[in-house]
Amino acid sequence: MLKIWTDGSCLGNPGPGGWAFVATDGKNVAERSGGEKNTTNNKMELTAVIRALSAARHHSDVELHTDSQYVKNGMESWIKNWKRNNWKTADKKPVKNQELWIQLDQLASQIKIHWHWVKGHAGEEFNERCDELARTAAERFK
Repeated sequence: MLKIWTDGSCLGNPGPGGWAFVATDGKNVAERSGGEKNTTNNKMELTAVIRALSAARHHSDVELHTDSQYVKNGMESWIKNWKRNNWKTADKKPVKNQELWIQLDQLASQIKIHWHWVKGHAGEEFNERCDELARTAAERFK
């Protein structure tokens, strides 16, 4: 099974941001990162997962590790209601980052994802590496 770690970073919120993922099949490790000049932390968290799943499109089963409760809860719980309510929140406001959620939902419908939340900045090797890559990417847009 492919294992993926993701992270997003923002220097200011909004501000310059970065995203990153690390993927391993147990033998090989791949790293990717990028960023934007003016974005938010949540957008970068979502972008990291979207980029990772896009790269993993040839895999049918992935284990995805994120330190973002926003992403994990959004995919495991909130998105069902958002779609049922025509992309409105419980208080009838438009869902923030809707275009990214739609993209992520589409990718997730093609891959079986086992979601795992990890505590950020707690010493987990690949989570720490993602944090470093995302922060470095954000720095390039300062």
